Amino acid sequence: MPWVSALPDTVDVVEQVTDATSCVSPDAQPRQVRRALSPSRAGDFMQCPLLYRFRVVDRLPEEPSAAAARGTLVHSVLERLFDVPAAERTVEAAIALVAPQWAAVVEQDPQLAALIGEETDEQTWFAEASELVRRWFALEDPTRLEPAERELYVEADVDGLTLRGYIDRLDRAPGEQLRVVDYKTGRSPSELFEAKALFQMKFYALVLWRTRGVVPAMLQLVYLGNGEIVRYVPDERDLLATERKVKAVWAAIERAAHSGDWRPHRTRLCDWCSHQARCPEFGGTPPPLPPDALGVALDPARTGEASPTGED
Repeated sequence: MPWVSALPDTVDVVEQVTDATSCVSPDAQPRQVRRALSPSRAGDFMQCPLLYRFRVVDRLPEEPSAAAARGTLVHSVLERLFDVPAAERTVEAAIALVAPQWAAVVEQDPQLAALIGEETDEQTWFAEASELVRRWFALEDPTRLEPAERELYVEADVDGLTLRGYIDRLDRAPGEQLRVVDYKTGRSPSELFEAKALFQMKFYALVLWRTRGVVPAMLQLVYLGNGEIVRYVPDERDLLATERKVKAVWAAIERAAHSGDWRPHRTRLCDWCSHQARCPEFGGTPPPLPPDALGVALDPARTGEASPTGED
């Protein structure tokens, strides 16, 4: 059984954000702020505080990502397949869902339609998505699965901080044992990136523990890119460490929000960033902070960021 290493208790980029005298006008502070964090936004900040600012505070548009759109499509197919009786959950039935689910995805986000024609043709697009779906059948047997929940929104309050997100699939065995399942359409990560994926799963496990009083028995990452499953068995100590980490990340976000110091953190992940032209690490200049920067930074719900995507 493959395993992933435990996530470190500290994150370098969090420690790099220093507390400073506030440069944000008090007039920008909203009357009510709901402190909230999702694993995606926590991951953004740990990767690069400036990326968090660009996505949450400035709400800068990003070019549609073919990988993310394909992920959204495959997630949608795997979710809808469980709508039919177990005996009908065949490879052929799943492949038949690809085209109509893509139409549904494009209806929700019309700009994704441009990916076909600009980056690939329709036949290749559907073939690539279908291959990922086929690979899933080699890893799991949907005729023997009855998920308790799909695309489950979860939310918990931890000392006044709302933790929230969407779980791809939640399985429940006798005795209330829970298995948290997340589909990834990429390849299983190298040691350099595996901690990020595991942090997301521990985040979900923490929310479930705080809301249901049960530590999930298994965290399972299904990597369709290379057909691997990564499993991790958490315990209360893991989740307490995750809770401390989440609080530390949020404290660093608050310091950055009050100081206006959203410094960049250069890593190999910068190669895939849409904002290099605005990043000081690449000779760019970030736009001026918006008037409501403080309130938006501390209340990401105002940006609508809690919706499910193929990236999570």
